[in-house]
Amino acid sequence: MKVPFPANNSKPLNFTITTTTTSFPAPYEPNSVLDLRRSPSPVAEKPVSTGPLPVLEEADHELINQHLEGWDSLMRELGLHDDSPPDSKPINIPSSTLPDLPRVTSSFDSNQLVPADFGLFSDIPAAYTTTASLNHNSDATGSLEGLSGDFNGGGGGNWNVGFDYVDELIRLAECFETNSVQLGHVILARLNQRLSSPTGKPLQRAAFYFKEALQSLLTGSTRPDQRPVSSSEIVQTIKAQKTFSSISPVPMFSSFTANQAVLEALEGSTNVHVIDFDIGLGDQWASFMKELADRAASRRAAAPVLRISALVSEEHEKESRLIRENLAQFARELNIRFHIDFVLIRSFEYLSFKAIKFMDGEKVAVLISPAILRRVGTGFLSDLRRVSPRVVVLVDVEGQKDFGTWSHRQAVIDGLEFYSTLLESLEAANFNGDGDWMRRIETFVLFPKIMEVVEAAGRRRTPWREALVGRG
Repeated sequence: MKVPFPANNSKPLNFTITTTTTSFPAPYEPNSVLDLRRSPSPVAEKPVSTGPLPVLEEADHELINQHLEGWDSLMRELGLHDDSPPDSKPINIPSSTLPDLPRVTSSFDSNQLVPADFGLFSDIPAAYTTTASLNHNSDATGSLEGLSGDFNGGGGGNWNVGFDYVDELIRLAECFETNSVQLGHVILARLNQRLSSPTGKPLQRAAFYFKEALQSLLTGSTRPDQRPVSSSEIVQTIKAQKTFSSISPVPMFSSFTANQAVLEALEGSTNVHVIDFDIGLGDQWASFMKELADRAASRRAAAPVLRISALVSEEHEKESRLIRENLAQFARELNIRFHIDFVLIRSFEYLSFKAIKFMDGEKVAVLISPAILRRVGTGFLSDLRRVSPRVVVLVDVEGQKDFGTWSHRQAVIDGLEFYSTLLESLEAANFNGDGDWMRRIETFVLFPKIMEVVEAAGRRRTPWREALVGRG
């Protein structure tokens, strides 16, 4: 059972748009508002038929994992040290009101997991099912699905005691649409008492992070990636990303399929230029460079040339230095002539592709993501014609629906469903790591994504699918 929430140009461009979507089950698309009912299995409702995908070989897993492991020595060379005691110092989410985070423990029994049904709950009596009706943009937009279980340790407790924070969180999100600042502060005060720390079951922890994100918007406090980043935070982020990649197949599989699309489009090219709008830590380019070098060697061609133009924010200077040194070292080992440029997102917003340096004779590939489209919009897609890329790849690892004008309320409803399901699936993995691994992933991987989703809510934009189709 799913988590309980409502959920032309005349001349086409001469390149291929390849979308690689790797996600968890898509959120329930609501037909009515706050209609609390049990939902059918997301798998059985609408099967998706796709063409055959390439198989991710074990060698690719090992290559990327070895590439990530090399970060430890590189960080020491660059003077970036983890100044916290291992696995003992609480990890603090960058929020002015957030207390120290206690250990997250899980008593999840993987034998209880139904393969085609990732709901968090199962036993709430029908008497607790309530229906409320609200209007959103003159249309009914969502429904909350059947709730069961209890967050207070008991079975079948009172609805208001067990799930009051869900309704309060949605009401807080609606305050942004009605400009009810005072009411928002009142609701936020209650939520701070109810959700004081990221503990409990997945839904409650997901609600805590959305509460923190909404509080940041309401109070105008500094969001995490707008503050100076310490060496310790960079180290913790890398550790969290490594752990997340080892548990979830989503990051590695999405990178693999994106790399395959680029390699096939640029087959035979030895002068490659990749424009990456969401480079992350850059580890996904390790397997790409290895395959590029192997193909050149098999053709007895000259050493390939690879240029990467990566869009980054101003606050990621230290991470950018790490990415540059790490990829350059790997390229030297493979005898690849490599260069990477970092383009500030702010500069790209003003100059579009004029902010990126191009050279004669190179074949261009562009990688975009829903996150960058939320941040800078879809207007720059009109300029892709000037770049003449061989391939444009959309890498979607989020799996959330794109509603164009996405309200804060809709963002919270769909986000709670998606991230609580994701947290539950991570718990079910029973990862044999230290006790802080789950909290580290939540703090340094998932919470920044939640912040992006909440900040982008309410902006009027063209859904990315429509935007890509409209540009040919």
